[in-house]
Amino acid sequence: MTPTDKIAFLDRDGTLNFDPGYLNRPDELRLIPGVAQALKNLKLAGYDLVVVSNQSGISRGLIEPLVLEQIHARMNELLLLESGVEIDEFAICPHHPDEGCVCRKPHPTLLLEVAQRKSILMNRTVMIGDKYSDISAGIRAGCRYTIQVLTGAGTSERANQVASADEPSYIAEDLARAVSWLLKKPI
Repeated sequence: MTPTDKIAFLDRDGTLNFDPGYLNRPDELRLIPGVAQALKNLKLAGYDLVVVSNQSGISRGLIEPLVLEQIHARMNELLLLESGVEIDEFAICPHHPDEGCVCRKPHPTLLLEVAQRKSILMNRTVMIGDKYSDISAGIRAGCRYTIQVLTGAGTSERANQVASADEPSYIAEDLARAVSWLLKKPI
């Protein structure tokens, strides 16, 4: 892969794939329609693709770390088949929400660590996800844009949300529309 100077941080469940709740089998992974092409468009625009995902199923004993790796391998396999691209990196928080870790979204730690390791400025990044915790992580990290998709939990979270300072830069029906909007913006 050629080096890039931009990162698209992406939530996984509900943003890239259907969320059955604690996905714990590679054969259950189903990409949301349009995701593969949207990710290809991001790659063509020079973005590294980094999945940032809370996976408390590990600490809850609902998924083994090796199975999580197999799920991510399956995601890349499907993406390669559909569009010829794959996720560059998976940054995972395996902790239970009650553990008080600093890597679980809405904390920005995972995003900041990836950007620092890749020597990419945060104003050259975007965070796309379905939940407010994704948007909050992106805002706290200093991402140039945050985009909330209405797939997954996006619609219900918006319907139930009280006033929040963590409003996304844009709200999109799905990842394809999010990427279409993003690629018209300067970064």
